[in-house]
Amino acid sequence: MLDKNGIAKRIAKEVKDGYYVNLGIGIPTLVANFVRDDIEVEFQSENGILGMGPFPYEGEEDADLINAGKQTITALDGASYFDSAMSFSMIRGQHVDLTILGAMEVAQNGDIANWKIPGRLVKGMGGAMDLVASAENIIVAMMHTNKRGESKLLERCKLPLTGVRCVKKIVTNLAVLEITSEGFKLLERAPGVSIEEIKAATEGTLVVQGDIPEMIL
Repeated sequence: MLDKNGIAKRIAKEVKDGYYVNLGIGIPTLVANFVRDDIEVEFQSENGILGMGPFPYEGEEDADLINAGKQTITALDGASYFDSAMSFSMIRGQHVDLTILGAMEVAQNGDIANWKIPGRLVKGMGGAMDLVASAENIIVAMMHTNKRGESKLLERCKLPLTGVRCVKKIVTNLAVLEITSEGFKLLERAPGVSIEEIKAATEGTLVVQGDIPEMIL
């Protein structure tokens, strides 16, 4: 199965030349490290930057240059900085081609829960509500199960929803799956992972059609 970097590396294959991409907190922030060098991509962070680069090397961090998750980042030549109003105008105006988010749960109809666990304090819902309401192409990056070994791919989300019927594709440490009217359609298996293992880790309906190839990273 994949680690977090493996998930990010597989998602990087979904990023196309000329895309404007928003990276959510967590695993999605790693995607910028694996995008092909021969394409031009603009990464946007909701705290006000367009043109994010990879994470800085140790000792080269700039504490004033951060992403939405408060991690230090780099900026590519020609990067732009702006306020939250401009940032969310880009998001709400559907000027972002691809949104990559983490999640605590995803339902087989495309619902996503990624902002709150009841009983735990949170500082706020952040920009996820705007992202899922505005984006037309959302890929979720997450582990297939939680720390207790329980599936995070469900028939229906149990946690408070962030968005409804908005997720298009999911990449986990076990598989690549697409949201369809029939359920989670299995597209690819992580290297060394069997279909039986994926079925056992998926609570929602898993659709398996034909031979399922292993991911090419």
